[in-house]
This record gives sequence, C-alpha cells and structure tokens, in this order.
Amino acid sequence: MGKIKTTIIKVSKQNPEKNLIAKGANIIKSGGLVAFPTETVYGLGADGLNEEAVKKIFLAKGRPQDNPLILHVADKEQVYPLVKSISKEAQRLMESFWPGPLTLLFKRSSLVPNCITAGLDTVAIRMPNHPIALALIQASDVPIAAPSANTSGKPSPTLASHVIEDLNGKIHMIIDGGKTGIGVESTVLDLSGDKPLILRPGGVTLEELREHLPYVEEDLSLIKDDKDIVPKSPGQKYKHYAPKGEMYLFVGSVDNMVQAIEEYANRYIHMGKKVGIMATEETKAKYKEGIILSLGSRENKEEIAQNLFSTLRMFDEKDVDIILAEGIDFKDIGMAIMNRMKKAAGGNIIKV
Repeated sequence: MGKIKTTIIKVSKQNPEKNLIAKGANIIKSGGLVAFPTETVYGLGADGLNEEAVKKIFLAKGRPQDNPLILHVADKEQVYPLVKSISKEAQRLMESFWPGPLTLLFKRSSLVPNCITAGLDTVAIRMPNHPIALALIQASDVPIAAPSANTSGKPSPTLASHVIEDLNGKIHMIIDGGKTGIGVESTVLDLSGDKPLILRPGGVTLEELREHLPYVEEDLSLIKDDKDIVPKSPGQKYKHYAPKGEMYLFVGSVDNMVQAIEEYANRYIHMGKKVGIMATEETKAKYKEGIILSLGSRENKEEIAQNLFSTLRMFDEKDVDIILAEGIDFKDIGMAIMNRMKKAAGGNIIKV
C-alpha cells in the first residue's frame, strides 16, 4: 500500500462543524478511509457497503481477513436493510442502549458484503453515542464499517495522537475530537442463536443487560482458550491490545498481587530488564522500583477503563521490556477491563 497524504482536522465534539464533517463524508463516499472518535475508542471508517473500500481497512491495519467488522449506523431505520429480521429482544435492547456501546449480532441480509462478516451469516451493528460519529454517518448516508483505528494487535486508540502514531500515511483523514469517553470497546451481544450470548464484554455490562434480558450468558470463548475459535465478533480470536513489552497479569487479593509483583519486578530488574508496573491509586506507593503507572482507583472502574489503553501505550513510549499488571475484580465493567488485560498479556496470567 503506497503512502497516502493523511489530512488531520480538529472537530468540536459538542458542536461538530458541518463543513468539516462534509469533508470526511466525501472521503467515505468516494471509497476512502476516515478515522473518527466514538464514545468507546477511535474507529477507522469506510463505506460499509463498498467492498473495495472495506478491503482498505484490512490493509491499513494489517488486520486478518477472518476478523469481522462492525457496521455503525446513525438511526434504527438504517438497520432494516442490513438484516433478515429484528426480534422483539433486539428492539428492546436498541430502545434501551442505543445510541451507546452495545453491538448487536443479527442474521445478515444479502446487502452486506462478505468482507464485513468474514463470510459468516451474521452481521454486527451498533449506533455510537458520539456527536462526531453520528454526524459523519448521517452526512455519509451509508452504514460505516469501523474497527478500532490502530495497527492490528496494538492497544486501541483513545486519543487522535494514538491514531496518528499508527496510521498516519495509511489513511485519508483523521478527525481529532479529543479523548474518547469509555476507553474500552463496545459489548458485542449475539442475538442470532437460541439464547443471547456476550461474545465480547465492553461498555454495557452483563449486569445491565440482564436487567432487560435475564437469560443473557457469556460465550464460552471468554473463559476457554480461543485459538480454535471461528470469530463471530471482533476481539475474539487474535492477540489484541498488546504492548511492545511482555505483559504479565496478576490475579488474587490486592496484598498478594502487590507482593508477587514486587518479587517479579526485583527479579527482572536484576536481569537488566526495564520493568513497568501497572498499579492502582490504592497500591502505587507500595512499589519501590520500576516505572509505576496508575490506572486509577479500584473504587472507580470507569476511570480504569478510560486509562487502560493509553497506559499501555505509555509503557511502549518508555520502552519497557516487562509489564507487571494488577488484576481487578470482574464486577460490572471489570469484566471488559480484565478481558482486555488478558488479551494484552497473551495468556500470561499469574494467580497469587
């Protein structure tokens, strides 16, 4: 893929400038790639009904072709032509959670290109809760296919600077709308089978979903080894969110984690390694050596979610060899945070 001149524009989140949004929409309509902010992370968008445009997403990111993409819509009417049917459950969830960080999996219609769904009979759709994203989709007048706007496998981008670092010269435009809000991607809920299944935990929690659908379950792939899975959802199969350094995730009581991380840090530092410690506000003062970065307070998991990917990128900037990370409890958005941490650690989990 030859180098592309990437235009970078700043757009107001509160009141997106129509003339600037129109520039992005024109690129989408003409088969180009535009990175834009959503309430979760930055997305890399293309016309979701244009197969050639969508293929450019995979090239720019270095993304495996069997990893499906999410289609983003600006109103519910856009969903009907893309799917075979919409169940009462889906209607209820769309009313309750859209716009917002919930992606729903439907049986696809023939309008959806194969490269969006990785050849599967399902399509993932969501309506983002961000003024810039909604304005861009409306102005483009097509569903926008958009994975996270980063090099495949790296931590997802929560700032335009992360997108610039990964994709400058590979895409046509980056819309800088400031920091994203939630910081982890949307929850993906499969409604295409016998029972609703969470394929990827995210911004809408299991507890919130169960208030509307008490029989929602987690997909087994969230628990077992996932190398043999045919991914129905982004984020299921491949090593994702990975920093450059080797990451280890510690799981156990807070005191046990701190003690074990101290021991590991000491050992690696004596081996001449540069060690980063991913701590929390409650524990950061307990560590005596290494580069210590706090994700936020254990009492505020939303803050931890917001800071997770940017903290991983900070460790990259500091060229650490080893990252030792404290786990958190799985309640609420903790499930999504731990899912991302496990993926970032590539299965290096130490129970203490």
